[in-house]
Amino acid sequence: MSLVAKIDTDLKAAMIARDAEKLSVLRMLKSAVKYAAIEKGGADSVPTDLEVLSVVRKEAKKREDSIAGYTQGGRTDLADKERKELDFLKTFLPAQLTPEKMEELVKKAIAEVGATSKAQMGAVMKAAQVMAAGQADGKTLSQIVQRLLP
Repeated sequence: MSLVAKIDTDLKAAMIARDAEKLSVLRMLKSAVKYAAIEKGGADSVPTDLEVLSVVRKEAKKREDSIAGYTQGGRTDLADKERKELDFLKTFLPAQLTPEKMEELVKKAIAEVGATSKAQMGAVMKAAQVMAAGQADGKTLSQIVQRLLP
């Protein structure tokens, strides 16, 4: 089942169960996915799973930033709400790679690109992100690439 179909199925289930929190997150997610699809290919385009994952990751990142802001501002009630939304969004993301596997992947990317200095970090990052296929966040990959490149 594609991610778009899974979102639709979960949306219907949340409507039937009258789960307002999940329903709100799913409506937001469906809207963001549709907006990204329209932006990329017009009103009739159907997004691929990779495009949907990209949208989910972007929305999860927004929640993480909001949690940090609300926590600093002393608004734990809003931070808890965002945390619940983030936890639900994470159910759509693939399992993350372990740090050891990420390091192994970065070493392969460095070898593939033939990088010898930090000046080639962009090429290594691009190759590593393709190899990770959404199973590693860019920030962690970037830190590993910086550590491994001379």
